Amino acid sequence: MIKPLLPLLCIGFVVAAEVRYDCLGFVEAGLSSDPQLAESKFGIEEKKEKISSLKAEAILPTFNVSMMVGPAPGLKESVDNWGDTVDVYDFSRMGPFWGVEAKFIQPLNLGQYRSGKKALEADLQQKTYAIEKQVHKKDVELQSYYYNYLLALEMQRLAGEAQKQVDKAYDQMEEALDDDDPNVSQMDFLKLKSQMHTVKEGVSDANLGMKRVQLAIRFSLGLKDDDVFVAYDTCLTPRTERLPSLDEVRDMTLRYNPELRQLSAGLSARRLQMDLAEAKLAPEFFVMGEFQYVKSWAGNRSVLQKNAFAEDAVNKLSGLIGVGLRYRLNFWKNWAEYREARTEYRGLRLKENYAADGLIAQAEEQYYQVVAAKEKMEALKESLRASEAILKGAAMQYDLDKSKTGDLVSAYTQNVTLQKDYYFAVCKYNVEFAELISRIGMSLKDFRTALGQL
Repeated sequence: MIKPLLPLLCIGFVVAAEVRYDCLGFVEAGLSSDPQLAESKFGIEEKKEKISSLKAEAILPTFNVSMMVGPAPGLKESVDNWGDTVDVYDFSRMGPFWGVEAKFIQPLNLGQYRSGKKALEADLQQKTYAIEKQVHKKDVELQSYYYNYLLALEMQRLAGEAQKQVDKAYDQMEEALDDDDPNVSQMDFLKLKSQMHTVKEGVSDANLGMKRVQLAIRFSLGLKDDDVFVAYDTCLTPRTERLPSLDEVRDMTLRYNPELRQLSAGLSARRLQMDLAEAKLAPEFFVMGEFQYVKSWAGNRSVLQKNAFAEDAVNKLSGLIGVGLRYRLNFWKNWAEYREARTEYRGLRLKENYAADGLIAQAEEQYYQVVAAKEKMEALKESLRASEAILKGAAMQYDLDKSKTGDLVSAYTQNVTLQKDYYFAVCKYNVEFAELISRIGMSLKDFRTALGQL
């Protein structure tokens, strides 16, 4: 009963070690595993904590409370040098006491608080959009890994098939020469043998390409040593997403690009910082209060003092509250900070005038790159079809006349070369398309959702 289960256990182990994704799943997994993005997201949490800290400071930013418990002397009546009766400490009779003292300062500069809070919120938005831009760049990188993996897979298949066909032709020609076939010459055999190194180089390059892209994929996904990545797609084909029109590219860039929203948030932050610097030029009002309470259970020792608010030399109850005014004497420092914030704000306003046009121009340029890559890919596809027809004709001629070995080898070499060029063109088109999505300012998932293809 144990032996039949061993193959099943082995199969289950192999399946468990495979990590299989399609393009979108691979991108999402890579984004969630990227350590740099995780580190950047901690920056967002840090800015959120600053906002929370500012909110906490708005409620009694200065509040000190101290308490003490200990022994206190009693009191007894005595006559001073002028004949007056006074209370003096009686250290022969000690009793417990408890005291508390509290001080607070509450600024009334509500305008500064609101401006500072809004500035921090705008700064948080800037950081969020900056991370979104970083995510889009990583998105392109991960898509490039996925399609280059499929390209390496195709190159391995192509190189393996070429190796198989050339070895077969080599064996057939060698056998024909041994049989003194008049249709096969020694020169044809030497020509074929001289081309063997190119096939072996192709196999070596294909294996090297697969190893390199596998290393990049393992790092991106954080795979373990026994994990093996397998793409959901079994062959490299052009992307299925619809290529948007140029007008759609321009419209989506204006609507979704995070750099434009980051610039808008930056303008808001600089304007609020300018308002905050301007508010600091004015005097600051604040409310300050103090409270002190000391209670001794010793009293005057003739009777136990039970009144909690009775005052004497030991017992105390006092407090004060008032409105204060503070003005910073270093006016020129605050004025310099205001001018600095105003200059940065004006600079961003100038940038706003051309930022949208510049980003649209970049997206438009990338659109032309995608169109050119698509045209090249389609042209190679047509040439590949013609090459396949030529190869079939050369194979038929070879079957009828064995002296046509050179024509068959030439047709096969041309076909293999066109297949290689075509797959490279497909990979380039897919990656250029990914770059276009990034230039627009969208992730792959958001782009497919916008086109209704998710």
